[in-house]
This record gives sequence, structure tokens and C-alpha cells, in this order.
Amino acid sequence: MTSSSPAIVWFRKDLRLADNPALHRAVESGAPVIPVFILEDGSDTIRAPGGAGRWWLHHSLERLGEALGKAGAPLVLRRGDAAEAIAALIDETGAGSLYWSDSFDPATKARDDTIRADLSGRGLTVESFNATLLFDPSAIRSKAGTPFKVFTPFWRTLSSGPEPERPLPEPAKIKNVEKTPGSDALSSFGLLPTRPDWAGGIRESWVPGEAAAAERLHDFLDEIVQDYRTGRDRPGRDGTSRLSPYLHWGEVSPRQVWHAAKMRMDAGLEPSIEAFLREIGWREFTHGLLQTHPDLAAEPMDQRFTKMPWRQDDEGLKAWQRGLTGFPIVDAGMRQLWQTGWMHNRVRMITGSFLVKDLLVRWQEGEAWFWDTLVDADAANNSANWQWIAGCGADPSPFFRVFNPVLQGEKFDPDGAYVSRYVPELAKLPPKFIHHPWDAPKNVLAKAGVELGKTYPHPIVDHATARDRALEALRTMRRQVKPAA
Repeated sequence: MTSSSPAIVWFRKDLRLADNPALHRAVESGAPVIPVFILEDGSDTIRAPGGAGRWWLHHSLERLGEALGKAGAPLVLRRGDAAEAIAALIDETGAGSLYWSDSFDPATKARDDTIRADLSGRGLTVESFNATLLFDPSAIRSKAGTPFKVFTPFWRTLSSGPEPERPLPEPAKIKNVEKTPGSDALSSFGLLPTRPDWAGGIRESWVPGEAAAAERLHDFLDEIVQDYRTGRDRPGRDGTSRLSPYLHWGEVSPRQVWHAAKMRMDAGLEPSIEAFLREIGWREFTHGLLQTHPDLAAEPMDQRFTKMPWRQDDEGLKAWQRGLTGFPIVDAGMRQLWQTGWMHNRVRMITGSFLVKDLLVRWQEGEAWFWDTLVDADAANNSANWQWIAGCGADPSPFFRVFNPVLQGEKFDPDGAYVSRYVPELAKLPPKFIHHPWDAPKNVLAKAGVELGKTYPHPIVDHATARDRALEALRTMRRQVKPAA
């Protein structure tokens, strides 16, 4: 390989130009740069994104391609086995180096290690960089040198340690190769829904891409963060960062978020900024869990829960998925998810608790549904959060803590704004009854145009009875297994 041999930058979950160490290293080398993205559909080990994630990926790649083109190096798209696609691109171009951003998912890392060894053996320069987390998860360890299983000491260790590296600047110009390799058309990836086109609400709710991520981060830190400590628990308000899909797809880096937030500390916003950064810390924590538990989406960390007597309730699951459970806060959350590809975090906990405790349906069913419908569906966060809800993960909410969906609605949506938005058939009910319409007098229901059982369903379970059933299931499980060590 010569010094003029092209450098390949393999984009993955780092779909941005700024603070992209792999791209920065390639540009710094002085070699012509070939940016490539490989769609790995059909892989036996790499979990393909769900429907909402595929929609986001399409538009993110579109924006990335535009940005790279303006900088001087068009994005090359390929499809298939990554190792084969990379090898073919090297043969086509005579590339002498390959750079990418690390994945800490064990299956992906194992695949990456094989590619690294093969290409290094052929004499190529192969380097990878952490661009998706603040720190490599293996760098955050307890005093005993073991991975953390409880968040608070993990966060204490992370937040009291060295600051994350400063973000890298966006390259002003990227040197292009003399002949750009052939590229698949983005439309050929088939990432967008066609018949039916269910993405209308997502299109109205989101603008993917690095520029939109930067704008949202600015808006959040300039305005929304001021009320974050309390506002983040009110789903009827725009009180959260809504950065999760941008972080998942790497359109903004956690280092950019961290340092931008830290700069606001001296503006009298310390409590809110600290609360926000803890959420970034939770993201780091869940990726550490995935690193040590590669089957996080399928197997409970607490193996006692393999003996939990879950119910097969296809009708209940279907009602939950469609937002037709008869519990307004649950239905509002599930409809927000379907319409916008996202759900408020507080409501994720409420809807999750309802599925695994009121319906006693396996948490894996909820994880799979969220994986398909969330634009921010993340192998670490999604799986770890569902295990947290089900009481079988790291530092979990105990299974015996069963959310009452009526009380949760009254507490976090007291004026009914959230329910009114996503369950419009209840919008004319007074806030006093909107979270339990079955208690409203007939004349109030009639005035609001609500006919239970017709315009809005009766509750599919009695919460008190379902709670008792869930606790009995827990006792049954405990009788069958010894306590976890």
C-alpha cells in the first residue's frame, strides 16, 4: 500500500461529521477518503433495526450523504455481509487503511475483531475508536475490578472520574478519490414503509440528521432544561431532551452532549443539568450491561425469572399494542408510540408495568414491540429498561411494585393534556374523570361524547385483581427456585 492509497471510513452508529474520530483520523492522514455505510440485512448475529428504526436510518443516511458530498467525499452505500463488502471495496479501490467506530455489543465486536485480524494480516492499517459512548464500558469498574450491577455507584464512579474527551471538530474539507466507487441507491435498501405507509406521524414529529440533532440540543439547553427536574415527568409537556434517537444513530455524540451541558452548569442550572447527565449515565450503564450480557434482549439477568408463570394473552397483548386497554394513560402512551415512533420515558415505565404485571405477559413481548416501533430502539437501553420494569435486570424496580395506571395518570398528567392529545375520544372529559372514565356520571360521559364499550373500551382487566394475580405469580416463582446469590 502506498501513502496515496485511499482510506475507508466505515460509518455505523456514528452518522455525523463532527466528533467522529474515525473520520477525523482518515482526513488527518492526508489520504483520499471513501466513506461507506453497509446495510447488514440478513445477518445471523447483527440484530436488524425495526420498522421505525429503518425509517430513521433512511433519512439519516440521506442527510449524511448530503453533508459528506458538500465536504467533498460522496457516501458509498453497500448491502450485505460487512466483511465481504469491505473486502470488495478494498479490491476495487486499492484502499490501504480502514477506520470505524467501536461497537461494544459482543456479537458485533467479535465480527469486527475478525475483520481487523484479516485486514491487518493483508498489510492494511486498521483502527477503531470509541465514538458512541463517553467511555469504553470496560473502563468503568468497581473497586474489586468487576462490572457494576447497580447504577448509583456506577454513576458515582463515572461522574467523579476524568472528564470525557473534548469533541472533535467537523472536517472543513474531505479529500476525495479520483474515481468514486459504485454505490447502491438508498431507495434500494427498502427502509421506508410503502403499503401501508404508517410513517406519517413520525414524519411530522421528527427531522433526522446531524443538523437537527444540534438544533435540538441547543433548544433543550437554552430553554427546556430549566424545568427539567420536574418537567421531565410530565408527558403532556415538552419537558425532555428528545435526543435519544439522535444519540442512538450517532447524529450527536454523548461527548458533545456532555460538554455542552456542562457549559450550562454555571448558569444556575446545576440541579437540572445533573439530573439530565444522570440519564446520559444510565445510557452508559446499560451499554455496560450489554457488554457482559449479550443475550440481554432474551434472557433475564435474574435467572429466577425463567420460572415466572407468565400468561399467554394474545388478546391482551394486541389491545396493549393498539392502545385499547381501557386505561387512558396506558393507551395514550401506546398510541404516541405508534403515531410518533417515540414515547415519553415516564409513560414507558407505566405501559411496561401494565404489560408485565397487570397482564402478566412476558417482558420480551414488550421489548420486541418497542424494538419495532421506537425510532430510538437501542439494543442496550431497550432491553435493560424492560428488564428493569420486569424486576429481573440490574438494579431493577422490584416486581412487587405494581404501578396503578389511574394514580400514575393523575399524578403525572393531572390536567389530562397528554391523554387528551393521544386519546382524543376522551378529550372533552373533565380532568377529574379523564383517567378513570368509568367513574364519570352518565350525563358527564354523554356531554363529552363518550360511550364506554363503543367509543372507548372498558378496562380489559380489573387492576386490583390483576395486581393480586401478579403477586401470586411472584410467590409461585419464589417457591420454585432458590434465592439468587
